Amino acid sequence: MTPNSTVCVIIAAKNAAATISRAVRSALAEQAVAEVIVVDDGSTDNTGAEVLSADDGTGRLKLTGFERNRGPAAARNHAIEASTAPLIAILDADDFFLPGRFTHILAEDQWDFIADNIVFVKEESVGQIRNGVQKFQRQARLLDLEAFITGNISQRGKQRGEIGFLKPVMRREFLDRHQLRYKEDLRLGEDYDLYARALVAGARYKVIHSCGYGAVVRHDSLSGKHRTDDLKRLYEADQAILANDNLTKAQRSLLERHEKHVRDRYELRHFLDLKNQRGPLSALAYALRHPGAVPAIVGGIAADKSAALTAKPAPKQTSTSAALRYLLPASPETERP
Repeated sequence: MTPNSTVCVIIAAKNAAATISRAVRSALAEQAVAEVIVVDDGSTDNTGAEVLSADDGTGRLKLTGFERNRGPAAARNHAIEASTAPLIAILDADDFFLPGRFTHILAEDQWDFIADNIVFVKEESVGQIRNGVQKFQRQARLLDLEAFITGNISQRGKQRGEIGFLKPVMRREFLDRHQLRYKEDLRLGEDYDLYARALVAGARYKVIHSCGYGAVVRHDSLSGKHRTDDLKRLYEADQAILANDNLTKAQRSLLERHEKHVRDRYELRHFLDLKNQRGPLSALAYALRHPGAVPAIVGGIAADKSAALTAKPAPKQTSTSAALRYLLPASPETERP
């Protein structure tokens, strides 16, 4: 590997003792990885000890941390400042890299950000995943801001597959040149916000469809839990991007659509929180004071009730490969004769 193709993997971890060693080992197994920096974000379990148990003795692993929890954005910023490699890769503490991930990624050129396909797998199936992951053609393409925003608007009743789930490798030089870091007040959508701001700044965001990232689906995942105020901060982040005068009309329209999508979710959640915590009259009073929120509240409640009435039981999985789901549609890799 040349110096310009070495990678620092950064992992933010909070109470991740059950999974962190797997994540660290998968990163250290990659030859392109020069550093693995784990930030223990105020854990109250033995996350730190589990990190050190995965050390391979090469000197590439560094453990640092906060005494109190500050959130994944702050942890990742801390790791970026502590790292020296020219390329930065994000790995969540309960996820893992598939062998050879960076071989495919670093074969591409002319990018500032580059991401590959993600396979979603249930925790109980991780041990059998190696032989079940499909090999896909790389099919490299550039992702512009319009496609990115469109791909981050979830649709009710469909499995979540927002492009913001992608875990790109990022060039430090681009981040530093445009003074880009994670917004530390965000605990939801911090990845989406950073990538959107990078695209506004002109980032070349390349996507390849070969699969190198394993995302573990867990019922107790921290990423699946967020407060109502987290939604508020996320739509406010959209509003901050919308203040940029250099956006095209199409970009502005899509960002406004995403902002409204998140704001509607906030209004519904806030109304239901008031109803549960202070009673129906308090929730109704809020709706009367904020008539602009009423369509989101009424529409959201109606959609939730409709979804509950029409919900179907999940199909039973009969094999490990059937239990796998991929974020990006892709063409199978053809075998060479």
